Amino acid sequence: MKVCGVELKGNEANICLLSLKDGLFHIPDCRARKLTLNDAGAAGLKHFQATFAKLMQDYKVEKVIIRERPMKGKFAGGAVGFKMEAAIELIDNLEVQTFGPTEIKASLKRNPLSIDFAGTGLKQFQEPAFSTAYAWLMQEKHSPKAVEPDSPWAR
Repeated sequence: MKVCGVELKGNEANICLLSLKDGLFHIPDCRARKLTLNDAGAAGLKHFQATFAKLMQDYKVEKVIIRERPMKGKFAGGAVGFKMEAAIELIDNLEVQTFGPTEIKASLKRNPLSIDFAGTGLKQFQEPAFSTAYAWLMQEKHSPKAVEPDSPWAR
């Protein structure tokens, strides 16, 4: 499965592509490390959305995992970030999910990285996007599959 981890910070979407196949992780090359929203108006959001959608389509990304931000408090996300999140979530034929910091931390605790982040070849600003994608993939890999209610195993 190929996913795109996203950290929204200010007017930028820092991204990292990550795939897991046959138990091995792969960080594919990507023509963009971040996408910037220059105009928070309708035209700017539509351009950002189209650019993001094209990038995901070109790299055949199956799911986008957005690092969740609180709506209020010290680490609250800004209005522009929430507009960007909505623009991404509303892209047709793209599965998008938010993933909270608590879930990320728990997944990383259960499944620590086997290499140092510097060894990935990614830029430092991509680390939160990478850890979001990695933690989500590890959680999916190790989560128990849902049992059908009518299955004999459900009893």
